[in-house]
Amino acid sequence: MTSAVIANAIVNLCGVIGLGVAMLALCRRDAQSPLTRRLVIALGIVALLFLVRSTAWLTGNSVLDDLSVIPAAAIPFGALIVTEGLLRRHAPRAIKLAVIAGGVVLGIGGALGLERFETPYAIALMLFQLGGFAACAVLLATRNRKSLMASENRSIGRMTIGAIVVLPFIVTDFGALMPSMPVKLGALGALLVVTAILIAGSSGEARWHGVQLTALRLVSSACLGLATAFVAGDVDAAQLVRFCAIAVSGVLTIGLMADMLRSYLESRVPGVLGSVASSSATSRDQLIAEVLRHPLFESARRYREDDLAAYDPVLLRLRLADHRVLRRVDAPWGHPPVDPAVERLVSLMAAVSATHLVVLSSDPVDILALVVPVTSADPATETAIALVQRILIMAEASAPAHTAA
Repeated sequence: MTSAVIANAIVNLCGVIGLGVAMLALCRRDAQSPLTRRLVIALGIVALLFLVRSTAWLTGNSVLDDLSVIPAAAIPFGALIVTEGLLRRHAPRAIKLAVIAGGVVLGIGGALGLERFETPYAIALMLFQLGGFAACAVLLATRNRKSLMASENRSIGRMTIGAIVVLPFIVTDFGALMPSMPVKLGALGALLVVTAILIAGSSGEARWHGVQLTALRLVSSACLGLATAFVAGDVDAAQLVRFCAIAVSGVLTIGLMADMLRSYLESRVPGVLGSVASSSATSRDQLIAEVLRHPLFESARRYREDDLAAYDPVLLRLRLADHRVLRRVDAPWGHPPVDPAVERLVSLMAAVSATHLVVLSSDPVDILALVVPVTSADPATETAIALVQRILIMAEASAPAHTAA
C-alpha cells in the first residue's frame, strides 16, 4: 500500500467523521426543519461516498471501488434538493430529470465497471457533477430575493461562496484527469464546507469567532503538517502535500467533534443565564436565591446596609449609584484612589476576598460580593455576571407593578 493510498484513505475517513458530526449538529439544532432534512440527506450521500471509497482503498477491493461511483453520481441530486430547500420552491422539471437521469446512468455504469474506461468516464462524471453545481448556482443567483428573508438571502450567499471554494477540491478527486495529484482533496473541501455551514448558522458575533477559530485551525494544522514532514526522512513535495492534507483534515475533524461535544455538555448543564431564563421564581428574592445556587455564584454573599454599617453606607451610595458591577482589578473605577468611598469598597472586597461586587441597589445599599476564580475569569463570565445584574435590577423595577396586578 503506497503512501498516496494511505493519505487518501485517512483524508476521506476524516471526511466521513466530520460530515457525520455535522449531520448530528444540524439535527440537534432543528431536526424537524425541511431544510435540515435536505442537508442531512445531501451530507449523507457525500459521507457514503467517502466511506465506501476509503474502505475500497484500504482493502484493495475493486468491487467497492466501482460501487463508490453510485454516491458520487448522486451528489448533484443532493445539491439540487438543498437548493430547493434554500429557495423554498421546486427547481425546473428539466433540471430535475437531467440530474436524476444522469445520476442513474453514471451510477449504473460505475457499478458495472465502466469506470475502467478511465479518462472518458472520469470526464463524464466530472462534467456531470460540475454541471449539477452550475445549475444550482444559476438557480440561486437568479432567485427572487424579495420572496426570501434577509437572513435567508445572506445564507444563500454564503452557501454559494462555499460551493465555489469547494469546486477545485472536487476536481482533484478525478485521478484519471490529474494523475500527478499527491492526494485527493475532495473530503477536505467537504470539511471546509460543513464547517462554514455550521458557522453560518450561528449569531453574528459567534459567526465571527467561528471564522477566526477556523482560520487558526487551518494555519496551525498546516504548520503542524509541515513540521511533521520535515521530521520524516526523504520528503519530497508530494509527501509534503500529503502531510499537510492529513493534518488539516484531522484538525478540522477534531474541531467539529470538540465543538459538538461542548455544545452537548453545555446543553446538559445550563449556564447561569439559562438557569435564570428557566426559573420559576415569582419574586426578586426567590430569583436571587436561585442565582446563588448556580456554581458561578455559589461563593457569593449578600450584604445590605445593616451588614455594612462599618463601611459607612451613606458614602457607598454615592459610588455604587454610578456602577453596576465593580471588579477588584479595575479599582479605583475611574475615581481618585484616596476617595473615601473607594477606600471603603476596596477594604470591603479585601475583607471578604471578593473579586466582584454586583450592585443590586445603591439606595439602600444591597450588593453581592462574588469570588470568581482566575481560571473562570473570561469575557463570557464577565458578560454573564453583568447580564444577571441587569436582570435582577429589572426584576426589582417590575415587582411593584406585578404586585399591583
